[in-house]
Amino acid sequence: MLKRFLATGLLLLTSTVLVSSKTPTVLERIQAEGKLYVLSRNGPTTYYEGPHGLTGFEYTLAKAFADELGVELVIREESNLGLLIDSVGRPMADIGASGLTVTERRKAKVRFGQPYLEVTQQLIYHRDGERPAEVADLIGKEILVIANSSHSERLRELRRDYPELRWSERHDLEMIDLVQMVHTGQVQYAIVDSNAFAINRNVYPNAQSAFDISEPQQLAWAFPRQADSSLYDAAQEFFARIAESGRLAEVTEYFYGHMDKVNKGGALLFADRVKTRLPNWEGYLQAAGEEYGIDWRLLAAMSYQESHWDPKARSHTGVRGLMMLTLVTAKELGISNRIDPEQSIHGGARYFKQIYQRIPERIQGPDRTWFALAAYNVGMGHLEDARVLTESHGADPDKWADVKQYLPLLAKRKYYQHTKFGYARGWEPVAYVQHIRQFYNILRWLDQQKQRQVADATEHFDSIKAADRGLISLSLSL
Repeated sequence: MLKRFLATGLLLLTSTVLVSSKTPTVLERIQAEGKLYVLSRNGPTTYYEGPHGLTGFEYTLAKAFADELGVELVIREESNLGLLIDSVGRPMADIGASGLTVTERRKAKVRFGQPYLEVTQQLIYHRDGERPAEVADLIGKEILVIANSSHSERLRELRRDYPELRWSERHDLEMIDLVQMVHTGQVQYAIVDSNAFAINRNVYPNAQSAFDISEPQQLAWAFPRQADSSLYDAAQEFFARIAESGRLAEVTEYFYGHMDKVNKGGALLFADRVKTRLPNWEGYLQAAGEEYGIDWRLLAAMSYQESHWDPKARSHTGVRGLMMLTLVTAKELGISNRIDPEQSIHGGARYFKQIYQRIPERIQGPDRTWFALAAYNVGMGHLEDARVLTESHGADPDKWADVKQYLPLLAKRKYYQHTKFGYARGWEPVAYVQHIRQFYNILRWLDQQKQRQVADATEHFDSIKAADRGLISLSLSL
């Protein structure tokens, strides 16, 4: 019995040692280290520095996945798509998430996860140029694409049927750069994904889509081709859940939606909400304006731009309320309930005032207000980057009319790679300020109309009173 006891104990000890020495899975390693390393390209369709920290389509998805795993997300930039694909699976490169198109050539190097977006490759041209109708029309033409991209792969496929097809490749460009270069006439043609063209076509309207040069293709994250599929499986489950819950659709809509101009329909909607919604919050707006020395109509225009005067408004990023404050900003301002209209309005007014006071003292008048609005939208850091960029080009960094011409350049790698805060959707603060100025002018005009009506009514009432007094005097004299 003693021998049996010793043998059983030895067996248990051996089993314990074997279990404890088991090599951890990739997922276990990541969770033990507490970090998920994601390779991506800094840019408009991937990740960039927003007014409240890192944001972007790929970043938002990767951050949600990292949070689910209970680890920190670490973004590592790799601008060369070829190197990015080759690096997946190496140290500090767990996943490639950079709007990667699933292609047969890439599938030989990496394992793609569940697709999350479908795009087509579009040939774009300048609207004043000749619109090509088919690939044959591109023979002898100037075409520019991103190096090591799915677009260059597609052109190689097409060259089998069109041997004379030629193009140029550059790895230092984003798709927004290609759209801009076609817009300005720097190149005849370029190929970009449909999602990239959709978010940039209103910014560069001279660039038009000629035709789809590919069938619909899928975008997905890239994982290493190895036997251990623990991280891959976890990501598959993650995407299945957010697709079913509608979260994926929400994120997609946010980043690929458009900031419409204030067109006729928008103006009609605004006019309706001036009547139906603004009266509910006008008292709070006037009180906050008086407390912080801000024209209440400017605050009203800001809150309309932010939430359409919906006190329960909420974005997928977590900003809420009439003034769409982040949770961090609300805490800093001492706001306990962001959807409380009075707290939101006073908090937004106070936050705007703080930004306004940070604008250099030499900038005064309307320019100071426009700069503060831009910083409220995109962040003070990106605004300063744009001012430095403006000055470097010989324009006036203290004039909004000059700076707004250079803010959109923060979306171009050629410029943002040399700035302190990196990529920004620079056209958004420009549109943001313009919309608020339009709403503000409309509100001022409506206020003037109201005052005029009150003055006319008062004058009419006074004339009636005077007439009544005259009748009384006449009757007494009779």
